[in-house]
Amino acid sequence: MSKSVKKALTDQEIQAGYSRYQQEIQSLAEKVGELESDAEEHELVLQTLKEANEKDPSRPCFRMIGGVLVERTVKDILPALQTNRDGIQKVLQTLVEQYKKREEEFSTYKREYGIVPMPQRA
Repeated sequence: MSKSVKKALTDQEIQAGYSRYQQEIQSLAEKVGELESDAEEHELVLQTLKEANEKDPSRPCFRMIGGVLVERTVKDILPALQTNRDGIQKVLQTLVEQYKKREEEFSTYKREYGIVPMPQRA
């Protein structure tokens, strides 16, 4: 946007934009936290299954698929779980990049409109 277009925004529009950026950043941060937790859980389960796979690959193992508990063997579930973990990590990486980009845009927005947040009172 050109400066003349940016200066034409009302105080309410500027506030709305500020709030929108805050909400988007908070939403991305929450999603990143959820995915980090999921990735950690997958990693713990993978470590356990790798140990079980070394001792007895045909050992029964249960997995929740679409709300249904299914019985498979450790050797069958291990690759699928690794694929899921890898997918979570890719999505997590993408979300972190989006978060950083949105934060940079927010900083630019605050600078352009001279926004200085008030300190929080205790």
